Amino acid sequence: MRIALGISYSGSAYEGWQSQLSGKTVQDQLERALARFSAQPVRVMCAGRTDAGVHALMQVVHFDTPLQREIRSWVRGVNAFLPPDIAVQWAQEVPDEFHSRGSAIARRYAYVVLESPVRPSVEAGRVGWVYRPLDGAAMQEAIGHLIGEHDFSSFRAAQCQAKTPVKTITRIAISQRAGSGSNYWRFEFEANAFLHHMIRNIMGCLLAIGQGKHPPDWLAQVLAARSRDVAAPTFSPDGLYFLGPVYEDHYGLPTRTAAYDWLP
Repeated sequence: MRIALGISYSGSAYEGWQSQLSGKTVQDQLERALARFSAQPVRVMCAGRTDAGVHALMQVVHFDTPLQREIRSWVRGVNAFLPPDIAVQWAQEVPDEFHSRGSAIARRYAYVVLESPVRPSVEAGRVGWVYRPLDGAAMQEAIGHLIGEHDFSSFRAAQCQAKTPVKTITRIAISQRAGSGSNYWRFEFEANAFLHHMIRNIMGCLLAIGQGKHPPDWLAQVLAARSRDVAAPTFSPDGLYFLGPVYEDHYGLPTRTAAYDWLP
């Protein structure tokens, strides 16, 4: 049967999602745990690869297995062999045509950024950081240029393997939570798909606008140029979270996990 799992993880200690020869990736850890639990090799497919240092609140994977076990046992059983910073949140049997990547109709990410004169300490790796004040109105005006279907070549990493740079962003939302001498900013993105480093490159531009280095309309110029050379530097992976894919309702898969609750 085909099983889908919802996985949450802190990416700080790993070289990204995708398996590497070093064995120091989230996929490597998960497949080792699955192999120990099922006593046979297991290969998984994921909804979206994440870079080194990027976290996930609901990465979705699928795999095929001949084992007949209670669905709930795939959660507690596999978690017993996973390190503390990776956890299976849920498990569900899915039809054979389900594919964690191919069946996704959208993907969602969030960036959490701390605006503070002092760098984060206990939150290091879990939030991005800027020390200059951010202009929320300017960033809000700028995001309007990105909504819809566009050629996002200006925000594409050189090593990107996507067949086309044309993607459709359906939602970008910016919210703020003020603290004592600091602010937390949350940026949420939803699109049919993302290019390699696309969100990190967009964030570099939005934060440059928020800090007054460029006007909001500059983002339209960057987009139209279709050249990575005109955009701002790639922002740190710290504070970037894969919220998860979106599937059609008939699959009946969860849309949120308990890991969401702590995110600012």
